[in-house]
Amino acid sequence: MNIYFGGILWVGLAALVAALAAYLMRRFGSEEGREENNAAAGGVFSIVAGLNAVLVAFVLIALFDATGSADQSSYREADSLVAASWASDSLPDATKEKVHDLSRAYMSTVIREEWPKMQDGTDVSSIGWTQLDQLRTAVAQSPVDDEWQTDRKTEAATKLWEVYEARQDRINASGNGVSSVVWFTMIVGSVLSLALALLFGGAKVRSHIVIMATLAATMTLLLYATYQLQNPFSGGAKIGPDAFQAALDRLR
Repeated sequence: MNIYFGGILWVGLAALVAALAAYLMRRFGSEEGREENNAAAGGVFSIVAGLNAVLVAFVLIALFDATGSADQSSYREADSLVAASWASDSLPDATKEKVHDLSRAYMSTVIREEWPKMQDGTDVSSIGWTQLDQLRTAVAQSPVDDEWQTDRKTEAATKLWEVYEARQDRINASGNGVSSVVWFTMIVGSVLSLALALLFGGAKVRSHIVIMATLAATMTLLLYATYQLQNPFSGGAKIGPDAFQAALDRLR
């Protein structure tokens, strides 16, 4: 289902349910004391809705930051691997060819095997880690003849360590998401906020229906955005393996 169509469907459904609840509340509920309850209901609503809004805002900000960090990590990982391959060009031919072959194999593994699993939120295999370990071993065991090759060997090892760090950040980003406890709190907080808003009086029936529909639509939209952003490699964010594809093209 298209992300925008799905969002419109959920927001519209929530607005419709809230509008129907508001209509039934005003149609069959007792009007006695409704306006007098505004002060008490309004105070509790301010606390509940305010805390819920703060929680949702913090979660969304954290997810936006995580998406940006995941994108940067993927480019840092790919660029560091290219830099390590280029540094190995000054090493003996056997090491140079092995590093280039392993680098291309690693990038292909990331694109074809790991990325689909990260999009699904499942664990990636250990193949990538094994290939990185083979790269580290190839560089570490490479013989050197002069100071220039020693510097290039050190540079390649440093860049490979940066690949390790960026890879770990990328894998962690695909499995973090939003915990079930936070989801439970946000959903219950939204439902309680809507339930308290139903108790308000004073407004005309049509106005109350519009207010309730707007409030429900807004809360549902924020929850839908949270759901779409909880995995930066799928949903609304959907970071692609562009960095690795571009790096692979440079090493061919």
